[in-house]
Amino acid sequence: MRSKVVCIVLAALALGVFGIGAEKFIVGTDATWPPFEWVSAKGHMLGFDLDVMRMIAILEGYEIEIQNLAFDAIIPAVTLGKVDIGASGFTITEERAQVVDFSSPYWVSDQTVLVRADSGLNVVTALMPGRKVGAQRGTTGAMWIEDNLIAKGVAVELILYETYPEAIMDLLAGRLDAVIQDQAPSEQAVRQYAGQLLIVGIIKTYEEFGFLVAKGDPKGILPRIERGMKKLKETGAWDNLVAAYFGNPLEIIEAAWEACIDILLVQKDPVAYAACLAQKVQELSK
Repeated sequence: MRSKVVCIVLAALALGVFGIGAEKFIVGTDATWPPFEWVSAKGHMLGFDLDVMRMIAILEGYEIEIQNLAFDAIIPAVTLGKVDIGASGFTITEERAQVVDFSSPYWVSDQTVLVRADSGLNVVTALMPGRKVGAQRGTTGAMWIEDNLIAKGVAVELILYETYPEAIMDLLAGRLDAVIQDQAPSEQAVRQYAGQLLIVGIIKTYEEFGFLVAKGDPKGILPRIERGMKKLKETGAWDNLVAAYFGNPLEIIEAAWEACIDILLVQKDPVAYAACLAQKVQELSK
């Protein structure tokens, strides 16, 4: 009997049933930017981008390890081979496409002008000469300020931050006049700090987000990401994920995630997980 058990174990190991030797890719993200990626009150990394990565990994038969990095360190980490996939709300730009390869777009975003609700500022007065405007280092929000204000002679003071939450806290404290940030995270900030923040303008930049890999895709990851996104959209899982993550308070999303995540991580069922997440968020929002 013992020899039979040993044979079964050896066979399972050879097939990778116990996960030993399974193909694994490292995903780099800056988990400070809800609803795309953040760390929950219980210390879990979640968000739209990260769940998409987890779901595609299951559908395409590989494992992932998520590493929390500074936003402007992710592309260098990918180019150096320290990280395999960048998943952190990256806008597809010509400059970035010179050093990495992108998936097809999965999200379209505009920039917003975010101010304190009691500031009395509007989209024009918030960006006048002398104003202090914040953005995260390495983002297209910071690039927009440089290209469309400073380079054109509008003498705003651009203050760069390692994360957008740091910029938001300085805005709330009165150390900034405005923050330029993508629309969905700005809407989440307004929801999180109800009555304290206000979006006074939307800058139509029509930015497309993509997942990124090393130039030339040496590990052949992009076709798997593309197939995975297609499967998620065909099954309705993508729409359920969007319904859960966008337009809802963080505490409700986190509670729903806690209730449903085993369906994804244990049962390995992305479609059922996304349906559970959307339904649970809806229930908790009532």
